[in-house]
Amino acid sequence: MSVGKASPLAPGWLSYPDDVNRLNSDLWARDVDRHGDELTISGLSVSDLAEQFGTPLFVVSEDDFRTRARSFRDAFNAAFADLCGGVDVYYAGKSFLCTEVAHWVAEEGLRLDTCSGGELAIAMRAGIPGEHLGLHGNNKSDAELGRALDLNLGRIVVDSLPELERLAALAAARRITANVMLRLTPGVHASTHEFIATAHEDQKFGLSLADDGASPATQAVAAALNHQSVNLLGVHCHIGSQIFESEGFELAARRLLAFLAQVRDRHGIELPELDLGGGYGIAYIETDKPRPPAEIAAAMADVVRSTCAELGLRVPRISIEPGRAIVGSSTFSLYTAGTTKTVQVDVDGAATQPRRYVSVDGGMSDNPRPVLYDADYSAALASRTSAATPVLSRVVGRHCESGDIVVRDVYLPEDTDAGDLLAVPGTGAYCWALSSNYNWVARPPVVAVRDGRARLIVRGETEDDLLARDIPRTTN
Repeated sequence: MSVGKASPLAPGWLSYPDDVNRLNSDLWARDVDRHGDELTISGLSVSDLAEQFGTPLFVVSEDDFRTRARSFRDAFNAAFADLCGGVDVYYAGKSFLCTEVAHWVAEEGLRLDTCSGGELAIAMRAGIPGEHLGLHGNNKSDAELGRALDLNLGRIVVDSLPELERLAALAAARRITANVMLRLTPGVHASTHEFIATAHEDQKFGLSLADDGASPATQAVAAALNHQSVNLLGVHCHIGSQIFESEGFELAARRLLAFLAQVRDRHGIELPELDLGGGYGIAYIETDKPRPPAEIAAAMADVVRSTCAELGLRVPRISIEPGRAIVGSSTFSLYTAGTTKTVQVDVDGAATQPRRYVSVDGGMSDNPRPVLYDADYSAALASRTSAATPVLSRVVGRHCESGDIVVRDVYLPEDTDAGDLLAVPGTGAYCWALSSNYNWVARPPVVAVRDGRARLIVRGETEDDLLARDIPRTTN
C-alpha cells in the first residue's frame, strides 16, 4: 500500500484509511465480504452479478433482510411480553417494497404499513391479509380509503379531522366499521434532517397534541368516538427518520401515554393500542452507530412500563414500524465507473488540494437522497483490490446536474478508473423507492441473493417501458 495523507478537504468524520481495501462491516449486509480481490455477497462475485444483470444494480441480501426483520420481531416481543403480550412489527413499505419483499415480510411474521393505493396493490398481489395491513398518508383519496375499507384493513391511520369525517362517511355508506388510529404530533424535535423530522408542529403530518384543552388531537378523539362507523383503536406517532438517540422516542412515548390517560379520564375508556413509529438509524458512514434492536426494545419497554404505572394505565398493545433499519444495510448499489478526473480545489490559507471525481453509470435517478437530504454515503472499489494511494474522491452520477452526487467524500485508490466496479452500501431504503427517470434514464433492476444464488425480483426498465406511456401523433 502506498503511503499517503489525509486531505484537508475531507470532512472531520472521514478518517484516512490504513487499508483502502478493507470493508467496514457495520455498513454492509452480513454476507458481504472480499474473497480474493473481489467483493462478494453470499459467495457471488460482483463481476458475475454485473455480467449477468448489468449495472447500475441494486443487490439485496435476502438472508440479511430476514435476519434484521426477525431481530426486531424477537427483541420487541421479548421486551414487551410481560407488559402487553408482545409487539406488532409493521414493516414500513415506503422504504422499499416489491411483491417479493412483501412475501418476506409476511413469512417473517411482520405486518405491512402502506401509504398509497399502489403499495396496497403490492400487498394484495402478495396475498397479505387485510388485517395485517395499515394505511398511512396525509392526503388519502376517497378511492384509497374505499379500498382500505373493502380490504378490511387492520388499521387506517387518520391524519386530520377532515379525513376522519370522510372516512366515517365512506364506512357508514358501506355499513361497515373502519379500524382507525389517530396520528399525533407530540412536539418532539428529533435530531435529524428537518425534512425527515415529522413530530414537530410546523409540518404537514398529524394532529397537534398541544395541551390547550381543545387540541386537534382531543377533537379527533371525541369525533371518532361519536361515529358508529369508526372503531378507534388508539394513537400513533412518528418522530422522524435516521435517528440514533433514544431520548426522542422515550419522550414521545411518555406524551402519548399521558394523552391516553387523558382520554380515559375524559371519556371513560382506555384505548387498546399505541404505535410508537420507527425511524431507527442505520450506518451509512463510519461514525454512524445504530443501536441494536434489543437495546431499543428494552429502553422503550422500560419507559412504557414506568409511565403506565405512574398513570395507572393498562399497557396498550404496542406496535412499531422499522423500515430503513431492516432493508437499508441489506442492500448495496453496484455501478460501473466511467469518466474520471482530478481537479484542484482552493483551500483557505493553503495551496490548492486535489479531489478525484469518479463518474458512474447511475446517480440521482437511482439515489436522490444526497440531493434531497445532503445524505452521506460510503463506497468501495469492488471488482479488484489496489495497492495505490487512497485519495479523496467524489463519486458522481451521469445526469446533467452539478448536484448529481452519489458519494460526496470517500477515499478511493488513486488508480480507480473507467471499467472498475464501485459498490455503495446502505442503499436499500429510499433509493429505489425514490428513483426516477430523470434524463429519461431507465430505473435499475433489483437482484436478491441467497445461498449463493441470485435472482431478479424487480426487472430493470427498458426504453420500451420509457416510451410506453407516450401518446404518439395520429394522422387525420
